[in-house]
Amino acid sequence: MGWTAEKIPDQSGRVAVVTGGNGGLGLETSRELARNGAHVIIAARNLDKAAAAERDILESVPGASLEVRKLDLSSKASIKEFADGVLADHSKIDLLFNNAGVMATPESQTADGFEMQFGTNHLGHFYLTRLLLPAVLRSGRGRVVATTSTARFSAGDYDLTNPHMRGEYQPWVAYGYSKRANLHFAIELNRRLAAAGAAVTAHAADPGFSKTDLQAASYRSSGGWTQRFWHVSVGWFGQSAARGALPQLRAGTDPSAVGGTLYRPKWVARGAPAIGKIDEKLREPDELATLWEVSEKETGTTFNVAALVGEAGT
Repeated sequence: MGWTAEKIPDQSGRVAVVTGGNGGLGLETSRELARNGAHVIIAARNLDKAAAAERDILESVPGASLEVRKLDLSSKASIKEFADGVLADHSKIDLLFNNAGVMATPESQTADGFEMQFGTNHLGHFYLTRLLLPAVLRSGRGRVVATTSTARFSAGDYDLTNPHMRGEYQPWVAYGYSKRANLHFAIELNRRLAAAGAAVTAHAADPGFSKTDLQAASYRSSGGWTQRFWHVSVGWFGQSAARGALPQLRAGTDPSAVGGTLYRPKWVARGAPAIGKIDEKLREPDELATLWEVSEKETGTTFNVAALVGEAGT
């Protein structure tokens, strides 16, 4: 039968942050965490949708401990405001799910001038994790989970000298680029945490082919034939969002989960969550380090994991 949501251990007393918790995978992740006793912070750009998600969860999980906070991952100012608010009200964070994202959008820029997909899906989460990691470290054995996608294999040349694909933008290649960056960030974050002696771990999760609003939003934003194809296909063949959320839920809550691993559906597109192989070409140390350096430069921040671990231990 494989791993199911019924295997999630008691999460009472734990605080979880779920980006994009207002729909799709994020909504189902928030629901199951709340069902098992966690206090869930639903981070979302659209507060109306987030409020609807909160009501939805409360209908299925009466008494769920929830709070809704505004977070726009395409804006450093919004990320900073969100992080400051969370840190002011919570001394620790046990689980950080870097789940939100945009897919195959027309070429555009974030508030800070980043390519929208790389800027939102990767750089926004990189900056958010940097700001929240001290609280995750205070939790003891906290976890950071990044949501990647099989689209990571469509990342083209993955040219980190041109992370915003200026002059050569292609919507699906850019999406794959951002999803490979999500995987690389999780692997490298876990490596740096382990090297610093931290008990906190980082993981990656791939939802497979799941029915969420991501495909529909992509189609609405561009109307392209490929966007329409995937929008229609996922409706016919995709697994439910609840099933698609299981890889990240397992990565975040399974006591046996090992840091630096990728969880994905057993049959790649669908099925129970299982550990997926990460090809050596996706583990190139130089490439992982370069992405980290590029991310620090673009976000204008220093993300010294060893220093943060040292501070948390004093």
